Amino acid sequence: MITLLLALALAGPADAPLETTLRAKDQALLDAIAPGDRALWERTLADDAIYVDENGTIMDRQAFLTSLVPLPHGVSGSIAITDYRVQRHGDSAFVIHRDEEREMFHGQALLAHYLMTETWRLERNEWKLASAHVYVVNDDPPAIALPAAKLAEYTGRYQAAPDLRYVVRIQDGKLMGGAEGGPLQPLLAEATDVLFLKGQPRKRLVFQRDGRGAIAAFAARREGHDVIWTRLP
Repeated sequence: MITLLLALALAGPADAPLETTLRAKDQALLDAIAPGDRALWERTLADDAIYVDENGTIMDRQAFLTSLVPLPHGVSGSIAITDYRVQRHGDSAFVIHRDEEREMFHGQALLAHYLMTETWRLERNEWKLASAHVYVVNDDPPAIALPAAKLAEYTGRYQAAPDLRYVVRIQDGKLMGGAEGGPLQPLLAEATDVLFLKGQPRKRLVFQRDGRGAIAAFAARREGHDVIWTRLP
């Protein structure tokens, strides 16, 4: 994905008529997701198309069409393209678009953002979607306020290896954290003992307590995998 992003960023001006055509096709495909309109996708997908969904599931054409069903009762929504880039190379076109999904889930409003990379192929004078990869753009969780006494419990020095230390301290009433000797960043609370850094929604600092209830360590968690930092005396 990084290579494709770089190629589109460095490439020359996009083919404007083609961009208009493919953007309209992509928006129509997105509009067809909520009602589960397989017919439009069947007409647009190449016979050998590959689709990778936001959960990392790799599907061939038939598997994706089978998975396309209307939203369940009590759920409605729409997906709109917010940014679109295309570069043509012969009979192929490489596309990146950002999308915003607004959903109502049994009366509650939800919002999600996606980044899609696609390959379109010109077949018999018609553009067919040959591959698509959906990436979820994570947002920061809502932060909560914790009392000063609770924030003070997290302060200290932590070690993951003899040459790898992390410092948590309070500065100007804010909890700050970072590698020892380096710049510190604000630590925000998602919940008690679960902190995060603004702009890094893939990461969490999950603090662990000992049998007396004192902070003993924290797990730096990313994609469900932890690096343990033990609190130093």
